[in-house]
Amino acid sequence: MSESDIPYRGITELGRAYRTGETGPVAVTTLLLDRIDKLNPHLHAFIGITRERALAGAKAAEAQLKGGLDLGPLHGIPYVAKDLFNVRGQPTTAGTRLLEDNIATGDCTAVTRLDAAGMVLLGKTHIVQFALGIIGVNHDQGTPHNPWHETPHIPGGSSSGSAVAVSSGLAPVALGSDTGGSVRAPAALCGVVGLKTTIGRISRHGIYPLSWSLDSPGTLARTVEDAALVYHALRGPDPGDRATLGVALDDVLRGLNGGVRGLRIAFGGAPFFDDLDADVEAAVREAGKVFEAAGAQLGTVDIPEVAQIFGDSDFRSVVLGEAVAINRELLENHPDQLDPVVRDLLERGQGMSAAMHAAGLHKLAALQAGIADTLRDVDAVIVPTTKQPARPIEVVDASLDSYRAFYPAYMGNTMPGNYLDLPGVSLPCGFSSEGLPIGLQVMAKPFQEHMALRVAQAYERETDWHTQRPALNWAD
Repeated sequence: MSESDIPYRGITELGRAYRTGETGPVAVTTLLLDRIDKLNPHLHAFIGITRERALAGAKAAEAQLKGGLDLGPLHGIPYVAKDLFNVRGQPTTAGTRLLEDNIATGDCTAVTRLDAAGMVLLGKTHIVQFALGIIGVNHDQGTPHNPWHETPHIPGGSSSGSAVAVSSGLAPVALGSDTGGSVRAPAALCGVVGLKTTIGRISRHGIYPLSWSLDSPGTLARTVEDAALVYHALRGPDPGDRATLGVALDDVLRGLNGGVRGLRIAFGGAPFFDDLDADVEAAVREAGKVFEAAGAQLGTVDIPEVAQIFGDSDFRSVVLGEAVAINRELLENHPDQLDPVVRDLLERGQGMSAAMHAAGLHKLAALQAGIADTLRDVDAVIVPTTKQPARPIEVVDASLDSYRAFYPAYMGNTMPGNYLDLPGVSLPCGFSSEGLPIGLQVMAKPFQEHMALRVAQAYERETDWHTQRPALNWAD
């Protein structure tokens, strides 16, 4: 394995090289830290680098492996964490300079579990302020640069830095969180895999919240298998997050390569395919043919709950009302220091009543209770992750009105999965005529992460979109 290949190798390949002695955790970690030093000034993916912790972890992993102590497939594998995840001794800024002194006294549960699996934390990645934005722009701490174009294009948000880090070969995998598409949208726009989980699968303890009702941790990776391996280590009950208690453990690895022969896979109906970019629609329709050729039964399913969600402002009050409650002090005392886009959303949330929020939660519970019946005749639903590829930042962010106008293109197909609590995987399925990635979203019924990952894995095995790399010649 050459040094030039290492930045784009996944968990299984690195693990095999560790165990054959071809390379080791220290060499890989050092190489990636050097690569971050070189490229991060151009890509702006990292807000902080945990160099000492990373090197200490890599040395410990290497010694353990050489000594015969093997913790499993993640042992010695580097990763990064979105700057909502508490990391001991590091600030959790949630995307704003107002919280630069918010130093975490301990690791969040997710980081603790990856540490127990022997993973090596390289650092923390930039996000949208308060994680409140699907576009990926941060006017306060800076916006990560989508690596697929020299001209700054939106990276997607709010897990923007995590997606950029994985896409550009700065880390094999990353932690993210998803409240309205914040893992899946940046994964799609940056050409990587993003897994959004059912609430209760992964503990949120120690993660700065956006919405107590809808936040869902997830993973970003280069392959479906890598996302599944990290998810496998993260899942499970935690007293720090009551939503995880009583949720049975699943095993997504056992059936990951089961294929799709005989499975019922359906395109989502309107509005998932309304107002699509032509390249996006062509790529996703072509993905359907791949599933058919692999033996799946392909159809279409209407999900009327989606129209209900976007037609009722009570639903929006859940996220915005809770975001206001969480960030009220900063909004009231430092409004001029907030990102204009985020301030606009929070001020909208201030205008939503407690009655709207209560009604939204009640309606949400009713929709979630009925979605399994709506999807009873399908195993998975496939739709475009975003309705457009990444666009230039100067176009999307030209004004507050233009920014708002792009919301439906980038959140219209992901937000329903959060409101309906469906697990979902976004994975690469093509490129636009401008050479920008296109994402396919695979959704399954609640708590069926194994099905979403199995279907995504079947598609990935039949295509090579996930092997493509951004040139990055402009960043050298």
